[in-house]
Amino acid sequence: MPRNSAPAQPPASCAVGATPVRFACGAGEAGSVEVAVEAAVNIVYGNQPYAVMMATPSDLEDFVTGFSLTEGIICDPTEIRGISVAPQAGGLIATVDLAPGRFREHLARRRNLSGRTSCGLCGVETLAQLPMAAGRRDDQPGIAAAAIATALSALDRHQPLHRLTRAVHAAAWCDVQGRILAVREDVGRHNALDKLIGARLRAGQTAGEGFLLVTSRASFEMVEKTAIFGAGTLVSISAPTSLAIERAVALRLTLVSVARDDGCTIFAGSLTSSLELAAR
Repeated sequence: MPRNSAPAQPPASCAVGATPVRFACGAGEAGSVEVAVEAAVNIVYGNQPYAVMMATPSDLEDFVTGFSLTEGIICDPTEIRGISVAPQAGGLIATVDLAPGRFREHLARRRNLSGRTSCGLCGVETLAQLPMAAGRRDDQPGIAAAAIATALSALDRHQPLHRLTRAVHAAAWCDVQGRILAVREDVGRHNALDKLIGARLRAGQTAGEGFLLVTSRASFEMVEKTAIFGAGTLVSISAPTSLAIERAVALRLTLVSVARDDGCTIFAGSLTSSLELAAR
């Protein structure tokens, strides 16, 4: 069953009544199906509300950690002293205890973000506030096409909530051989990636060797989150946007999209010719 990060949080899926309809033969018998739970998560730093995000209520500590990094609230996971998640009228509240110096810096920033699963830049008031990550490090290994194929072939087995509901995105961290080391799922594609980043950070892992694989399209924000995390390669199952390609080129990231069982398309950067070269 899908993971839930705390007993106080609602389940990641629930059963609802539904009636199937076949166009050729009409309505069938009513029954129940599992659907993904979508909940309002109020993220609060200290006593200062920051964002209400619509998310799947699982792995929320991971989500808040990754969100805090990719939003620029923290630079390092050690700047979070604690995260508490509790029920709230209409949803959940995630209260983040920041280190004093980081909290003071946070208070100095002005941001009004109203969360949506479809947008990762809501509330940005000017173009100058768009997040801009640092570029790729020169010491990061390349990724071979064979590693991407290996990861794609195993991805479905790591998506229990998607198999149950067919309604959520996934983000996976894969090593240079294509082995999937961690996966997080969410109704929001940005949320899934933030959860994965947070999980890696909380486990003390870095983005030194490996690549990110997402089941969504590659947008500007997904490229930025990849770079902020420190990964050098982003692979997406769906196509990229024009700005995602521009940012990947500017950041010297490898962007591979339209990744399917029979191939993929390189939109920025390059792949290595073999797994052996990638592992060096």
